[in-house]
Amino acid sequence: KPHLWKWDQMWPWIQEAGRLISAKEAERRVLVLENPGLRGRSSITHSLYAGLQLILPGEVAPLHRHSQSALRFILLGTGAYTAVDGEKVTMSVGDFVITPSWTFHDHGNPSEEPMVWMDGLDVPLVELLDAQFMEKGSQELQHTHQSEGDNLAQFGNTMKPVEYRAKSRTSPLFWYPYQRTREALETLRQAHDAHPCWGHKLQYTNPVTGEWAMPTIGTFMQLLPKGFKGKDYRSTDSTVYSVVEGKGCCRLGGETLAFGPRDVFVCPSWLPYRLEADEQAVLFSFSDRPVQQALDLWREAF
Repeated sequence: KPHLWKWDQMWPWIQEAGRLISAKEAERRVLVLENPGLRGRSSITHSLYAGLQLILPGEVAPLHRHSQSALRFILLGTGAYTAVDGEKVTMSVGDFVITPSWTFHDHGNPSEEPMVWMDGLDVPLVELLDAQFMEKGSQELQHTHQSEGDNLAQFGNTMKPVEYRAKSRTSPLFWYPYQRTREALETLRQAHDAHPCWGHKLQYTNPVTGEWAMPTIGTFMQLLPKGFKGKDYRSTDSTVYSVVEGKGCCRLGGETLAFGPRDVFVCPSWLPYRLEADEQAVLFSFSDRPVQQALDLWREAF
């Protein structure tokens, strides 16, 4: 069912979790965003999981890997890092980070402020396929053998190393900085008319293939101009939204979900909805669209 998680309501609970249990004790300290229409399933849609993860100053979330693919979308703070397969990146608000299936990863926060990001994983889908595996690392942190920024230099400039050979369908670029995404959206806003349903919207892609950045989760960023009043849109992929900037609302199923920065809301499959912006707004979103398209199931209407 449609639902809105207000940051002002979530933040005190996240802080309380930080007082009750450490990141190390919890393995990953996350406030699960469970859809009220899917009680007891710890999922935000039928196929996807979402939660808000907290890393306090000086904490480490220890090394492990799992068969589920994961995304991190940064909501609060700057200076924490994630390390994936030997490379560390420092994260800031609005960054989109990928943890590919079965890659060792750990997180840490050497800064002086708390960091919160939204986790999105294909947990229900992997469980349905009975393909879930998890392994803890032999040490708390992995050795990072590449300099920070190496991954972005290799794959983030519309080029790739000539010797590169793909080992996975997941994008080899695992850090998509918000600064670059925001600049691209602003250029679109100045040069093009807004789409009547979604304003100015970009899809994150694998820079080598042009396909989805993740094989099971589609990811997007869009800008709604101030005063935007979108037309009705619906699709078969239930979609999770996270607000980066601005204020507005989503109207669906007789409800009005008024959103602001760091709020999260979900639009269920095939339920018509429309987006409106009281002020210029930027929204990140993710869904299971790649899976539905691969199975010839995906539909949209507007």
